[in-house]
Amino acid sequence: MSDRRRAILEGAARVIARRGVRGLRVGELAAEAGVSTSLIYYHFKDRTGILRQALAFITDRADRYTGAADGAGVPPAGTDPRQLLERILLLEFQDLPEVRENSTAWGELRAHTIFDPELRDELSAAGAAWVEEVAGLLAAVCPAAPPAAVGSAAERLTALLEGLSSRWLSGLLPVGHARDLMRGAIGVEIGLLGSLDAQID
Repeated sequence: MSDRRRAILEGAARVIARRGVRGLRVGELAAEAGVSTSLIYYHFKDRTGILRQALAFITDRADRYTGAADGAGVPPAGTDPRQLLERILLLEFQDLPEVRENSTAWGELRAHTIFDPELRDELSAAGAAWVEEVAGLLAAVCPAAPPAAVGSAAERLTALLEGLSSRWLSGLLPVGHARDLMRGAIGVEIGLLGSLDAQID
């Protein structure tokens, strides 16, 4: 990715986090990224193109800071899958500007699709990939659990994370408490899947 394209996408994430999707104006994005509006249109064609690429950028950036890009849901040999699962979920709660911005922008993009379906397919695909990654790790922790139960557990964990993230970002929940709640939910889901393992055996 070129430096200018990256600057535009970083700027888009900042503007979306600050003003929401409806508040994203190409002129403001150009000023934020330090480029011309014509360069933005050259790279992204239109506002929908900017939003689609911003969503992909935000997803990729989250993979980088959680370390998910390294394992893609399949733990390397010798890695404890539960530790990896906790790592990728708990690192979503870091009091760092990039993480706060990313989580806020993701929430804004998700909220936007309620009223405007232009990004719904891309957001749905990104969410499904995340659920699949979490499910892969849960399956590694509880290999005998039924796939449907593993998938449901992954959906519950990712949905809870989004809800806790919204509360944390809005100041309703301290970051440490959000992590504790997430860690507890991971334990509950693994316990439930483990009990299914035992029933199957």
